[in-house]
Parts: sequence; C-alpha cells; structure tokens
Amino acid sequence: MIKREELLSLEAYARRRNDFRTQVIAHKKLRTVHLGEHLTLQFEDALLIRYQIQEMLRIERIFEEEGIQGELDAYNPLVPDGGNWKASMFIEYPDADERRRMLARLKGVERRVWVQVGAAARVHAVADEDLERENDEKTSAVHFLRFELDPAMRAELRRGAALKIGVDHPAYQAALTVSPEVRASLAGDLQ
Repeated sequence: MIKREELLSLEAYARRRNDFRTQVIAHKKLRTVHLGEHLTLQFEDALLIRYQIQEMLRIERIFEEEGIQGELDAYNPLVPDGGNWKASMFIEYPDADERRRMLARLKGVERRVWVQVGAAARVHAVADEDLERENDEKTSAVHFLRFELDPAMRAELRRGAALKIGVDHPAYQAALTVSPEVRASLAGDLQ
C-alpha cells in the first residue's frame, strides 16, 4: 500500500520525473510477460503504481489532499499484498478489424490466464474485481488480474522454483517459463 508521505509534491516530482521515469521503464522490463503475440501481462508493484499516481497527479494538476487521497484510493488496490500478484492484462491486435473479431472470440480469456510454481497446481486469475469488463458481444482489451499464491508456493519461489505463466482459452493458448530475472522480480513481491 502506498502512503501519502511516499508521494512527491508536484514541484519535487517535476524535478525528479525524468530519472524516476527511467527507473520505472527499466523496472517494467522485469515485470512484463508476453504470452504469444497478442497478450501481455504487466505485473504491478508499489513502484509502478506510485509512478502511475504521480503521473495522474501531474497530468490533472492535483495538489489538494482530498484529490491526492482519491488517487491513492483508486490505485492502491492494484498493489500486491505479499500473498498475491496483481497484473494488468492487455490484448493487443494492431489492426482494428482483427481486434474487434478477436475480442469477440476471446470472451472469458481473463479467467483462463494462469501461473504455476514448480510442480504445483496451476493458479487461475481472479479477474476484474473492480467492474465487469465484458459484455454479451466481446471482452475488453484491458483486464485486471489477481493471482493468489499459497504459503508453500511462495516458499518454493523464494527457493528458486521455476515459474510458468500461460493462458488456456479455446481461441488463444500460450505458455512459457519466465526468465530467472522476471521470476526474481515477481518473487520479491511475496512474503
């Protein structure tokens, strides 16, 4: 959870923004997983969410306490709590017609994304707890996922167990074992 005192004033952020942005871009590389050509998971953490909040405060010129608290309240649910991972999932098709077709075919894909620690059972995502992002005709191009890991899985990851991530939707399948660098970054979220 990000606290008010961790945020910079608009003036201080303006002075440090370029350096902070460079740090965040490098950090994102260790928290991004591409599942095939069209599905990307961005695993969130306190640093990435703090950057999002700082950017929203900057763009919207929010400096009053009530507005700052509103941004904290909106974004803090995206920070993992030590027993889970939270990820933004993006379905990406550059061609608008293909994207429209595939979003119709990929209904429910957000519930078919999984993680697997070592030989443990797959853990499927809990999706879109904030609001429904699918309708009768199509799914959304953006979803918010949560993966709950039990204490044994968290301990295995800390000991270096492999981490696989995949999706097993009838219209889209992909899986991979993440790199040791990505695994270490994600394991750092867990208690």
